[in-house]
Amino acid sequence: MASLTNLDPATLKRRSFIYRKLAAAGAEFAELNGGAVAMRYPARAESEAVTARRMGLADLSVLPHGGFKGRGTVEWLTAQGLAIGADSNKAYAQSGGELAARLAPTEIFLLDSLQGTGHLIGKLNATWQWSPSGPRPQQGYPMPRQDSHAWFMATGEKSAEMFSKICGVDLRPRHCPVGTIAQTSVAKMNAIVIRADLGGTLAYHLLADIASAEYLWTCMEDAVAEYDGRIVGLAALRSLQS
Repeated sequence: MASLTNLDPATLKRRSFIYRKLAAAGAEFAELNGGAVAMRYPARAESEAVTARRMGLADLSVLPHGGFKGRGTVEWLTAQGLAIGADSNKAYAQSGGELAARLAPTEIFLLDSLQGTGHLIGKLNATWQWSPSGPRPQQGYPMPRQDSHAWFMATGEKSAEMFSKICGVDLRPRHCPVGTIAQTSVAKMNAIVIRADLGGTLAYHLLADIASAEYLWTCMEDAVAEYDGRIVGLAALRSLQS
């Protein structure tokens, strides 16, 4: 990945639906897998890592994410080397740092690691294919989540309390261990929340309809501001994880 201080997101094929809001906030973008990712906000006086430990909000929508759904999905993914447990509404960590979020018995939502290489998702998409003759094996079918879901991340010691203002599910750590999935309503819209951990810092993945990304981002900005939180870039999240 090349760090390009003056990269214009509009020059790349892939960019977040909210890239204009990120640019207006002073984001420095970098190219990652052909997409423009907000890496940092250099005009900030306080370290973004410090902010992220308290209350941070990041846009990860350009990072690879995808999924598979239907009969045979879990069996096929397991045969490809993924580690997926029996319980639904739980996200299973993979060896490369990716997550396989089991939303239902036959539905898996895949999130790349914060490195954003796309290696696992790309490999699975390239390997999957319809059988040329019947009967077709039960192996599920791909879901283009990159095109359907925005991906945000909320971090920091205040993040669970922040969610209590905009989400009806209790996301406090004692009720929501790492890997727990809540398919719920956030800011009055359907969303998927996945409890995470970044080197001991409380964190949550937030996935929702990409067409409403700007609305949800605005709601999240307002919510984190109540807790002295701010927008942070991908570099800050990586620093917490390392």
